Amino acid sequence: MKILVTGGLGFIGSHTVVELQNEGFEVVIIDNLSNSALEVLKGIEAISGKKPIFEKLDLREKSSVKELFNTHKDIEGVIHFAASKAVGESVENPLLYYENNINSLVYLLQELQKKPESNIIFSSSCTVYGQADTMPITENAPIKTAMSPYGNTKQIGEEIIRDIVKVTNINAILLRYFNPIGAHPSAEIGELPIGVPQNLVPFITQTGIGLRTELSVYGDDYPTPDGTAIRDYIHVVDLAKAHTIAMQRLLAKKNKEKIEIFNLGTGTGSSVLEVIQAFENISGQKLPYKIVDRREGDIISAYANTDKANEILGWKAQSSLQDAMKSAWKWEQKIRK
Repeated sequence: MKILVTGGLGFIGSHTVVELQNEGFEVVIIDNLSNSALEVLKGIEAISGKKPIFEKLDLREKSSVKELFNTHKDIEGVIHFAASKAVGESVENPLLYYENNINSLVYLLQELQKKPESNIIFSSSCTVYGQADTMPITENAPIKTAMSPYGNTKQIGEEIIRDIVKVTNINAILLRYFNPIGAHPSAEIGELPIGVPQNLVPFITQTGIGLRTELSVYGDDYPTPDGTAIRDYIHVVDLAKAHTIAMQRLLAKKNKEKIEIFNLGTGTGSSVLEVIQAFENISGQKLPYKIVDRREGDIISAYANTDKANEILGWKAQSSLQDAMKSAWKWEQKIRK
């Protein structure tokens, strides 16, 4: 079966393509290469033994999306990763985020609704919960006012899909993930941010390798045990496997509703200082860092209750924070050689 993966050369997308191909799916990747590199195709092929079909395409171009579906009429399902994803950047440039994250989803759904039946997995985020009242966060936690334009685009995206499944033959699974980190154990693919990293772990590894002079820790006055913000850090390979399982569920028509929602995380919260310590433990070196002011759009704490995904999908995160940091460090060392 042919699966379309949008943003398939990105961090999570590329790892998911590997898992899909390992399960025998034929994969079509589209990516506009705005935050990814063409070389990732070689990494995917090196791991899975198969090169996916690749089309350079910007989902904001409606005519190009239409042409894509005319070319690949046999697409059975879509996993939609393509989106801008940095909280801080979205605060500074909200219109970029609304155009890129909302328009692309609308154009994709307009083509999917023309098909007799179609399936989509939407790359959502724990940011839809805002600062949740209780931990760990379940799928039933209220959706609060978003703390950033990025978070808002994920809320709007979910609402758009909720509306469209009611009136079409589209079936959907929304995967709300927490904080993906790490790299493939082969070190053939991993997180490759362009410019200054917006996420913690690549900033840590780039500081560790000497590319950055020191890490900025945004705030040490949060109401947490060590004063730094807490997140649920999930290994990207675990996350990728969940997407493959979710797609298999839709294709086998095992979904109980037209739209299903699952949290993807480890169920454990780790503070920024604990992540730094994990890096120091696996690398054997001290990491230079400084405490700076809190960053707008950041929340205090977020970690997942994953019971629903464990029970219904039969999926559970397997890797520890140390495993993920080890793979991220191995990847960083390889790409800087």
